[in-house]
Amino acid sequence: MSDPIVRTVRAVVAPITRTRAFRWLAPRLMPPIERAIATVTGSSIQLSGLLVPSLVLRTIGARSGQPRDSILMYTADGHGCAIVAGTSFARENHPAWTYNLLAHPDAQIAVRGRRYAVRAALIKGDAREAAWRRIEHQWPGYRAYERESGRVVRLFRLTLTREL
Repeated sequence: MSDPIVRTVRAVVAPITRTRAFRWLAPRLMPPIERAIATVTGSSIQLSGLLVPSLVLRTIGARSGQPRDSILMYTADGHGCAIVAGTSFARENHPAWTYNLLAHPDAQIAVRGRRYAVRAALIKGDAREAAWRRIEHQWPGYRAYERESGRVVRLFRLTLTREL
């Protein structure tokens, strides 16, 4: 897809993703669909990746110590890092993967079938506002999830440490 087509599709789909119906349905349907597609394609394709850059984040469980995978939208920060936002479809609780990164900031990502080790850092202060601007440039209105959740969404910068 060319950039104008992608931008047009995002502009049409983005408002739908902010509806109550989507926020109720998507967390129930998307994870099993994403897992099935990942199994079939070896994590090289994500459903969400058809609209936005997506990655598979592998964290270590904060309590369990077990590996956990989450499929997330990411935004390039312009300096070789990825920004991920713990929006969780505007739910009132932070997603588990954010607790995992706070407890164990060394993680892994898979992007288009390539795996990397990363180090996560919580984005704060002025850098947080700049990160939100980048995210919303990619997906218009995405910050509405933060307002609607009633919490401060955790934003993380994932810095590549090596290819796996």
